[in-house]
Amino acid sequence: MSIRLVDVGWGREFADAVGAGSGELCIICPFIKAGAVESLLAGRSGGVRVITRFSLADFAACVSDVAALRRLLDAGAAVRGVRNLHAKLYIFGERRAIITSANLTQAGLRSNHEFGVVADGVEAVAECRQYFDSLWERAGADLSLEQVAEWDGIVAGYQLAGGRASQASQLKDFGADVGIDYATPALPAMAVSEASQAFVKLMGTGNNRIALCVPTIAEVGGGGVHWAVTYSSSRRPRRVENGDVIFISRFTSNPNDIRIFGRAIGMKYDPKRDYATPADIEKRDWKEHWPYYIRLHNAEFVAGTMQNGISLNELMVELKANAFASTQRNAERGNGNIDPKRSYNQQADIKLSADGFRWLNERLQAAFAMHGMVPQRELDRLDWPDSP
Repeated sequence: MSIRLVDVGWGREFADAVGAGSGELCIICPFIKAGAVESLLAGRSGGVRVITRFSLADFAACVSDVAALRRLLDAGAAVRGVRNLHAKLYIFGERRAIITSANLTQAGLRSNHEFGVVADGVEAVAECRQYFDSLWERAGADLSLEQVAEWDGIVAGYQLAGGRASQASQLKDFGADVGIDYATPALPAMAVSEASQAFVKLMGTGNNRIALCVPTIAEVGGGGVHWAVTYSSSRRPRRVENGDVIFISRFTSNPNDIRIFGRAIGMKYDPKRDYATPADIEKRDWKEHWPYYIRLHNAEFVAGTMQNGISLNELMVELKANAFASTQRNAERGNGNIDPKRSYNQQADIKLSADGFRWLNERLQAAFAMHGMVPQRELDRLDWPDSP
């Protein structure tokens, strides 16, 4: 028997374990994302059993995926749920087990700092398997595709209505109670590290700026950006995918800048659903010319005034061509515009590079810590959509 301590390279460790192991794959993991499931299932044979969480709040906050459960079931896996699950254990056949802090997500396997052990040998794996089988017996019935479809509808309805924390009571936990009795938050923190894309949505124009003393909540309410950002009638938003992070910004003056004052999780544009209704236009008449939506959920905004937001100018000065995806790509191939200040002209949004995403997210998180977030009770006073 051998045991190795590991703190880096978990993606490689999992790939090696899949390649070396045969037989049943047994997984205990609270949070599971579709991309990581796809990587783990690729090229392997044998049965799969999974114990995870069935809290709809996890799926609504995008820390876990209903789509990942569907992919597992489509591959023939048996899946059961346990309430308040926190353990992470992966058993590859009869000769290798991994015990780690990493969830089955791309961030857990590739970018987060995670720690754990890789155990090889029949005896160690048998003890892990004994724990798995014991929990499996207490974990209730196997998940069905019908349940997955029902949960998908509930979660989508919650997200389409803005994903308000005050409405999270509709997000029930369907996991089995195995005697772990402690309270968990109604809604997990918004998942941003798993997003494959991030955009800065530009609100206003160079000729339509607001002062830095304007309260954040006034700009949120005026623009309705707590549940959607808008695009002009000449350009429908096609780039945003479900789960992408949208940073919300506004052109500001004295000095001229663009301040990022919030973030949210975006939903892919649907032409049958994502447009301003006559009632929307009556409430905000400028939507007649900006009628197309990217719907948002789980939005968070810096408390106080626009002064507390993050300067896009600082991002561009510090990262230069590496600020945005387009300028970074042009710099790498040696042609095209590499000036970030020219890249957002006449644009409704700008796609961040991975470096820009990391920089901006860290700065915004620090602003939340220093200034706080706009309280949910203030957001609840604003107008919210019904689920389409």
